[in-house]
Amino acid sequence: MRKIIMFGGAFNPPLNSHFLLAQQIVNEIEDVDKIIFIPVNINYEKKEAVIASEHRYNMLKLVCDKNEKFEVSRIEIDSNRPLYTIETLDILQKKYPEHQILFATGTDNLKEFDTWEGADKITAKYKVLVLSRDNDNIEEIITSNAFLKANKDTFISLKGNTRTNLSSTFVREKIRAGKSVRYLMPDEIYEYIKENKLYEVK
Repeated sequence: MRKIIMFGGAFNPPLNSHFLLAQQIVNEIEDVDKIIFIPVNINYEKKEAVIASEHRYNMLKLVCDKNEKFEVSRIEIDSNRPLYTIETLDILQKKYPEHQILFATGTDNLKEFDTWEGADKITAKYKVLVLSRDNDNIEEIITSNAFLKANKDTFISLKGNTRTNLSSTFVREKIRAGKSVRYLMPDEIYEYIKENKLYEVK
C-alpha cells in the first residue's frame, strides 16, 4: 500500500534539519508518495508563542513547492481550535482512503506519548515513525514505559537516523542576538525571515 507521512510541528521557523529528516524518511521507507508538513494552530500550547500561521505556512511552502514528495497542509492552522494528533490523522485518512497514513515524531514526544489525548486510538489505527533526538535511545524509551511497551509494534525506528541538536528555539535566539543563521535553513526561508523581519527584537 502506498504511504503518506504526517510531519507535524510548530516550524517556528522551519530548518534544514526538518527537511533533512523528511528526505531521510522518503529514502528509507518504501512506497512513500509524499510527506505532508502540518504546522500547528496558532493557539497550540508552547512554552513560547509561535509567529503568525501564514508566515510559518509560507516558509514551508517555499521549500515544499520545489520537492515533488513534499507538501504543506493548512489542516491545523485553518482550524478554529488546536487539533489533537488523532484528529489530524483521521482527517488525512479520510482524505486519502487508499493510502496508509503514518505519523512522524521525535523521541522528545515519544517520552510523553502515553499522556496524549487519543494515544490508544493512534496505536490502534496508525504507525508512528520515531526520529531520535539528541542521544535518545528509542528502544530504551519504549521498554521503560508500560503503554509504549504494550504497543511496541506501532513504533518504527529509522535505521540510519540523522541526529541533530539544532532547534528552532536556538535559531530564534541567534536572530534576536543579531547573529547570522544563514546556513541553518534553506536560503528561501532565510531570505523570507530577513525580508519580513521575523523573530527580531521589537
